[in-house]
This record gives sequence, structure tokens and C-alpha cells, in this order.
Amino acid sequence: MILIDKFYIGGEWVAPDSTTTMPILTPSTNAQIGQVTLGNSVDVDRAVAAAKAAFETFSMTTKDERLALLRRLAEVTRARMDDLGHAISKEMGAPITMSCQVQAYSGLGHLEGYIAALESLDEQETLPSGDILSREPIGVCGLITPWNWPINQIAQKVIPALATGATCILKPSEHTPLSAQIYAEIVHEAGYPAGVFNLVHGDGPSVGSAMSRHPDVAMMSFTGSTRAGSAVSKDAADTVKRVTLELGGKSPNLIFADCDLETRVREGVASCFYNTGQSCDAPTRMLVERSVYEQTLVIARSAAEAQQVGDPAQEGDHIGPLFDGLQYDRVQAMIQKGIDGGARVLAGGLGRPDDLPVNVQNGWFARPTIFCDVTPDMAIWREEIFGPVLVITPFDTEEEGIAMANDTEYGLAAYLQTGSEERAIRVARRLRAGGIHINGRDAGYGSPFGGFKQSGNGREGGLFGLEDYLELKVRPPFAL
Repeated sequence: MILIDKFYIGGEWVAPDSTTTMPILTPSTNAQIGQVTLGNSVDVDRAVAAAKAAFETFSMTTKDERLALLRRLAEVTRARMDDLGHAISKEMGAPITMSCQVQAYSGLGHLEGYIAALESLDEQETLPSGDILSREPIGVCGLITPWNWPINQIAQKVIPALATGATCILKPSEHTPLSAQIYAEIVHEAGYPAGVFNLVHGDGPSVGSAMSRHPDVAMMSFTGSTRAGSAVSKDAADTVKRVTLELGGKSPNLIFADCDLETRVREGVASCFYNTGQSCDAPTRMLVERSVYEQTLVIARSAAEAQQVGDPAQEGDHIGPLFDGLQYDRVQAMIQKGIDGGARVLAGGLGRPDDLPVNVQNGWFARPTIFCDVTPDMAIWREEIFGPVLVITPFDTEEEGIAMANDTEYGLAAYLQTGSEERAIRVARRLRAGGIHINGRDAGYGSPFGGFKQSGNGREGGLFGLEDYLELKVRPPFAL
């Protein structure tokens, strides 16, 4: 049994003020593997005080000093990669191969992107007016991260704070404390001064809200649901702090008849099911040019039926369970809504897969599911499902396809498959989303990630990810 009953505050592992606990469950079997103590507002006050005190000196460090610390952080991260991967697999159910090679590695990939960004950042420049512009750390940052990509999102928030000279308090998802605990150990071993990074476990209504309302926190960065992001913004409003949000998505995948249909449709299905569909930018709406619609359905059904589901402890490219029982119930309810709403089940459906290994039959595994003949009035078209569920519908013209793709309150990502470079450029320009994926290619580490509309505001990654952690200061050149 893993016991997490210490928070990392002021450079030390300290006993929390709170005595509230919750079990740590592994989704592959629904068995309890540990227990975590959840903090309260007193714990937040202690962490903020430590971060505020540390900011006085850490904000004065040079770029070279911070780069040296980041490079040391990279060394320690590499050494702990296997530990991170196994922790993530246990706590949120990602298959071990994907957990080590992608989930855990994202912490290092983003770090290398931020190192390159900081190297290129001009912290001071002379403006055309002759005045001097300085970019300076914003202050104490409150960071709230989700369970679905735990280290990816921790890295996207903690590293830019450390890179710019800001200080921070991390509240990871209370459901994925194992990887966050290891990350705190990594930061400590890298040699960051006491109070620069702090870790407080807890839930949103207690720790998250206390950070968002705290007068000494200058900036909040949140990743999660649109509902919770709105709550963070409201809590932060009274103290007029900066708020950056990375929220939900219902990303379209436009399939044009001139693409490599077999390859792109199979990729689209796999991308939707990846991480068991628990990615905010997953391509969950496949829009297909009508002339190849029936052919697409044949390919998509084959891809879904070939998708293996299994024990996350086993190596391989299968998908694992949903995160927990609540998530499983939500996905099942959405599948039922699709059936009740008149969509045709092309593959999968309600319940668990039939051929699960005996040792994981109590886990939260869902059947990879595809609905076709979906219309924009259906709930499964409009609502984020966050599970291995794909919806497919046809369109007749490029204009109609673009309109359908943009017919969502979200705008995190959009996917585009075509054999025409001219069409790719033309359509990408009109899609209302923060990231456009073309013919199976994604943006790399160091590029900005974020969305339009209710998918949030601000960007994470690389040079643009540093900007939210910086304030601008202007002064005239010195003269007597």
C-alpha cells in the first residue's frame, strides 16, 4: 500500500494540516493501491508563503543560471523516466509501453522545448521608441493539472514557471498523485532553491479554489473541464490575477476523397481511441466527403474491430481501461444517448469487451465504439465523451465540411486529410481551432498548444508558453 501523507513545501516534505484522505485506485482492476492526504486552505497558505518568499531571490536569477538548472532537471528526469512511466500506468491505466514511451517522455520533450525557447528569449530589448522593454517573471503561480496526461501537463506548467524565474504551487489531480510525487522528487534533486516549487495534493473545491482566490497568487494555469475552468476564472476574478485555461474539445477530422483513404481513416480511428479516448484534442468527429463515405465506413469498422483492449501492465499497442468508474458510467451513458438518438452503431457499443484477461475483468474497460449517420442535433456530436467513441457523418462540399467542422463550442484542434496542398492550406485557414493536424502530422515539442472558443485561452509550449509567466516592464534609457 502506497501512503502519500507529505506535501513538498519550502524545499521539505512536510505533514499537511489536513487529515482528510482518499484511496488511490488502479483502473485496470479497481483495486486500492494506496492512500493520499488531501490538503486544505491552511496547506495552501503555507505553500504560497514559501513561494512568495522564494520569489524575492529566484526572480533575480540570470537566464544562464536558470538554464543550468533546467539542464540539470533534464538529467534527473531522464534517470527517472521508468519510474514515471510505471506510476502513470498504475494510477490512470495507460498501457505500460505508451506510458513510458509517450506519457512519461512528454515531460522531457517539453523540457527540451522550453530550454530552446529560453535560450532564444530576449529578456530585454530596445524598442523603436528608444525605451527599454524588460520581460520579468509574473510572481507566484498556481498550477492545476488533470489526470489524463499527468506528467505532460505538469511539465507544461511547472517548467515555464521555473524557466522564467517565477515560483509555483502545483495541485495535481488528486486521482494521479504518484507521478506528481515523483516529479517533486525530480525537482528537488535538480537543486532548485527551497520554495521555488511546491506540491500540495487536494481537490478542486478546497485546494484549487483556495489557490485561485489567494491574493498572493499572481497567475493561475488550469487544465481540465470547461466547467471547472470557468470556476477557476470566477474565483480568480476578485484579485484580478492572470488566468490561462486549456479545456475541452470535440475535434473534427475532415476526410476528403483525394486523400490516402485507407491510411488516413485507420489513423483517424486509432487517434480517437488513443489513450482510451481520454485526450482533450482527440479527433472524435470524422466528417467524410460523401463520395467515399461508404468506403470509409468499411475501413473504420475494420479498424475498430482490430483495436485491442487489454491489461495496461502488458507491453503492446493495445488500449487500456477508462480512468475510473465514474468515467466508465459517463461513457456508457453517452453511448446509450447515441443509440437512443438514432445513430447507427457501426462497431462496439455498450458494456465491456468480451475477451478481457481474467485478471482485469473488474477494471473499467469500454468497447471501442463507432457511430455513423450522426447528425449535428445529436448529443454524441456536440458533447465531449472522453472515451473510445468516434462519430462519423458525411458532407457534400468543402464549404459544408468546413461549416460542420466549426459547428462546435470548442476549438482545441482540427484534423484534415487531403492529397491537395492548396486545399490543405485553404481549409486550415478557415478552421477555428488552435492546432491543425494535416495528413497524420502533428505539431512537435516547443510549438504552442491551446484552443479557440470554450477550449480555453493562452498557449502552452516553447516560446509562446513562456509568455503567460512573464510581465512586461518599460522604462526610458538612463539620462542625467
